[in-house]
Amino acid sequence: MEWNDNAIILGVRRHGETSVVAEVITRSRGRHLGLVRGGRSRAMQPVLQPGNVVDVTWRARLEEHLGDFRMEPLRLRAGHLMETATSVYGVQALAALLRLLPEREPHPHLYESMDIILENLHEPRAAGELFIRFELAVLNHLGFGLDLTRCVATGEQEDLAFVSPKSGRAVCRAAGQPYADKMLAMPSFLRKERTQAADFTSLTQAFRLTGYFLERHVYEPRGITVAAARDGFCQAALKALRALDGVQDNPPMPS
Repeated sequence: MEWNDNAIILGVRRHGETSVVAEVITRSRGRHLGLVRGGRSRAMQPVLQPGNVVDVTWRARLEEHLGDFRMEPLRLRAGHLMETATSVYGVQALAALLRLLPEREPHPHLYESMDIILENLHEPRAAGELFIRFELAVLNHLGFGLDLTRCVATGEQEDLAFVSPKSGRAVCRAAGQPYADKMLAMPSFLRKERTQAADFTSLTQAFRLTGYFLERHVYEPRGITVAAARDGFCQAALKALRALDGVQDNPPMPS
């Protein structure tokens, strides 16, 4: 068995004295593991850093085997990803989200999305918005997609201000206002009629929104905890936006 594809490194773990098991997300083969012989060498360690893009060839006697990876570097951006807190936490948080999906299940859209996000993690406004859309995509792939396109009560597509915590569907302002204290806020940058990019307030709302549904549908049923990297990314992105947007107070961070 053999295939070749482009891949993004998600992480590695030691295997024996000289090798590692590498975890990657590929364009057409999904999240995949493979043994890299000599992966702990000085030549390979810089290549096998999270966020780097590689050309990978996988070989195994049978398809269900772990198999061996042979890798050639294409884009070594791990050093750049170490420059900001949003980048350091972001690449780890993205990898943790992909681990919620079945291994070897193709998700070319998520591969492309992750590649774009990794190029923008240094810019907190773009990184935060892209990260939220990535979480929404993961929820959708897991079968828990949110419908943020029209009001669940009236069918209206305008002035969507809330999201129902029960149905995961949007609610317009008129229908949801009497129950506002029980609703989740609809971040302005996720609305159909969006007029501006994510800011401190809307990104705070968005982290709470996706975090709520990930906890309800994924983490709690599986008996696992939210990756610490997600909290680190949220904190770093909001801290940077607080300064950029001139937010003076110190509102609570999303849980």
